[in-house]
Amino acid sequence: MAEITIVEIAKRCGVGVSTVSRALNNHTDINPETKKRIMEVIKETGYIPNNSARNLKRTDAKCIAVLVKGITNPFFTPMIEIAEAEAEERKYALVLRHVEAYEDEVDVALELEKEKRLRGIIFMGGSSKHSSHKLKQLNVPVVFATVGSDISEKLSKNSYSTVSVDDKLESRKMTEYLIGLGHKRIAILSEGSDKPSIVKQRLEGYVEALEANGIKVDEKLIRYVDRRIYSMENGYKTTKALIDSGEEFTALYCISDVLAVGALRAFADAGIRVPEDVSVAGFDGQDISRFCVPRLTTLRQPLEDISRETMKLIFNIIDEESGHKHIVFPGELIVGESTAKR
Repeated sequence: MAEITIVEIAKRCGVGVSTVSRALNNHTDINPETKKRIMEVIKETGYIPNNSARNLKRTDAKCIAVLVKGITNPFFTPMIEIAEAEAEERKYALVLRHVEAYEDEVDVALELEKEKRLRGIIFMGGSSKHSSHKLKQLNVPVVFATVGSDISEKLSKNSYSTVSVDDKLESRKMTEYLIGLGHKRIAILSEGSDKPSIVKQRLEGYVEALEANGIKVDEKLIRYVDRRIYSMENGYKTTKALIDSGEEFTALYCISDVLAVGALRAFADAGIRVPEDVSVAGFDGQDISRFCVPRLTTLRQPLEDISRETMKLIFNIIDEESGHKHIVFPGELIVGESTAKR
């Protein structure tokens, strides 16, 4: 069935897209029963994995690779769905590759390019800085989706494209919103890696907002999630540790909505009311932010615009209808029920 996508397979099996991807690629870190169920659904539906492009003749292949870092974050699911639909409309095969947290996505891209005759590569998530030497080895158009324009200090911006929001600016906007409500003791859930990334940019935006408003940055209020995995469980655990530390704070800003939802549960279990006792804010504007209790205040990324512009851009570059571009969309502050004046 041409209409079936990897996202639909995941929904039917009750698992994440990353789990389906691991089953298709014979990864060892998947439950055998889960893999069996996934393969049965694939057989029942007649789904043909887009990464079956490996079976196409190299001379005839029309493939675009999508490398997703952080695929456990549901933020990327609708992006993958749009990418699949756009690729199918253009009669392209989409090669979906999950990049582990410890992997360099450009290294993975170089290996993938050796295996397949790619027409283009899209990076979703991951590092915001890369080796110019490595990027120059890629022989096809490259678009970084959700990652800003300063990918490499030594590489011309005419060599690659980016489509994103300004993560530092939008994070500063969220922090200043909390400050405007009267909060001065604002904690943050972030990532502990020293590598440049969109998450690090969001942390920098938080720090800039505090300093610009004369608020001293308290390192004890900066909390890092384990293993750089943005999950509700990690949001819960990290928030619980913050609560147990006894540090005083009146607001918690989470660099991802999924972390914020975990935080809400941790506060509820601790008998701390949101927003009466503490305000909670997220980032991304995922669907889950509209359905959790209370509804989450978040910074929404225009996901559909980013996804469609990414696909439009890479096809235009492949068809030589345009050169590389760097497109920045504005974010939107969505005020929910999880924040209140101090």
